[in-house]
Amino acid sequence: MLAPEFLEIIRTSIAAMSLWEVAAVILALAYLLLAMREKISCWYAAFASTAIYLVLFWDVSLLMESALQIFYLVMAVYGWWQWRHHKDKKKDLKIHRWRLQTHLIVLSGIAILTLVFGYLLDNFTSAALPYLDSFTTLGAVVTTFMVTRKVLENWIYWIVVDGASIYLYLDRGLHLTALLFLLYVVLVIIGFFQWKAIYNKQSLTAPVGLTPENSGLASDA
Repeated sequence: MLAPEFLEIIRTSIAAMSLWEVAAVILALAYLLLAMREKISCWYAAFASTAIYLVLFWDVSLLMESALQIFYLVMAVYGWWQWRHHKDKKKDLKIHRWRLQTHLIVLSGIAILTLVFGYLLDNFTSAALPYLDSFTTLGAVVTTFMVTRKVLENWIYWIVVDGASIYLYLDRGLHLTALLFLLYVVLVIIGFFQWKAIYNKQSLTAPVGLTPENSGLASDA
């Protein structure tokens, strides 16, 4: 049986949601589900959802999140081109992993830039929750790039970013979007295991002595 608190969140979400938010949520879900299956059409859904969220976030003073949507629009085109480019050459972009050193550098960069942008937003703008807004934005920038390059660990990054985003959206009254990101957390966990299974299969079918780790597939790190 669902907890009363959860049912109340659902009732509040339905009462507060707009048709544009509903459309953005549906398209965002379509993007994630298609990405989990490595379908290039995921980028079409991503572009449409992002265009809607660009306006929605600006209206609720999430300035960094709104700016992030511009980046998402560009990355939707870039991701489509990357996946399509490899298809045209009959050489699919393979799921691969980043080295530990790369993750440490990336995470340190996110932490430092979060403090910098959070400070600037806190002192020079009317942005809501400036540090959390900066963290989710910068984390999403990195993680979206990882998706375009099919880096396996992108799903782990998304768990953290989406989890933090839930509180951000609840605070701004975007209840349906907060519910979407709660669902995202569940789906990205599933997505990780799906991509991990594909990655393991690639390793088994690679020529002897050649794996996704040493074949150059991890060289974007």
